[in-house]
Amino acid sequence: MTRLSALDLRVAPRRRRREAIVRAAFAGTAGLTVVISGAIVLSLVGNAVSFIAQVDLGALWSDGWFPRRGMYDIKTIVAGTLIIASIAMLVAAPLGIATALYLSEYAGRRTRSILKPVLELLAAIPSVVLGFFSLTWISPNLIQALTDAPLFSMASAGIAVGILVTPLVSSVAEDAMHAVPDYLREASYGLGARRRTTSVRVVVPAAVSGIVAALLLGVSRAIGETMIVAIAAGATGGSLFGLNPLEPGQTMTAAMTALAIGSDQVRGAALTFESLFLVGLLLFLMTLALNLASEAFVRRVRRQY
Repeated sequence: MTRLSALDLRVAPRRRRREAIVRAAFAGTAGLTVVISGAIVLSLVGNAVSFIAQVDLGALWSDGWFPRRGMYDIKTIVAGTLIIASIAMLVAAPLGIATALYLSEYAGRRTRSILKPVLELLAAIPSVVLGFFSLTWISPNLIQALTDAPLFSMASAGIAVGILVTPLVSSVAEDAMHAVPDYLREASYGLGARRRTTSVRVVVPAAVSGIVAALLLGVSRAIGETMIVAIAAGATGGSLFGLNPLEPGQTMTAAMTALAIGSDQVRGAALTFESLFLVGLLLFLMTLALNLASEAFVRRVRRQY
């Protein structure tokens, strides 16, 4: 038998050079993403600070969001964003988790193999389609049939956003439930528990970190949705402050769209264009806070099996 020496086990110089090139390329790509992210944040912060330094602070807390008139009421667009996101999650949370429970605990292997791709395909529906669906069906057949709300309202936009978010919540939650070890289910069945009891009291608590992550991911998606709220919420040029979901309202993303659309430079008051950076910074901080809260919660409640 031939004995191998340490020299025989050395990596060939050409292979080492190739590995070094690949490693450097990957490191450069990772570093580039950090640089791009940092540049975006610095641009937002710099322009937002410049806007705050020039604007009358009273204009940031006025009767409504009308930036072309010099009224930059932050609470109007923040309230509209939170109202629509809350309505969306009232739709997406029960539908998404119930669907995830069915796919994980009740559906057969063949049924799951068919429904899971269909569910993920629903997440690819363009949001502009759901925006028009909100105007042509949700608002006249649900909202206006039960109330005297106008065609454009935050409620109809919130329901449409909830439909958009449901597949995302369901897919992520189902993955978390499906990852729960089978021996936990078998132990529950061995104690005489029914499938419903096992699903609710064993599987859901075991997958709670993934379920919460799915819900927070859905909230982030609802807050960042643009086309549906721009089409269906009704406030294109601006909005008065209001908390009634049956009235038109303005969100942060729709406010940015309404300002910048159709022109290479926003027209209006002197600081109209700069106000976009403040809204963008607030939106970034909200989503960042949600992601940090989600990471902290998941890290605290995650269980190892």
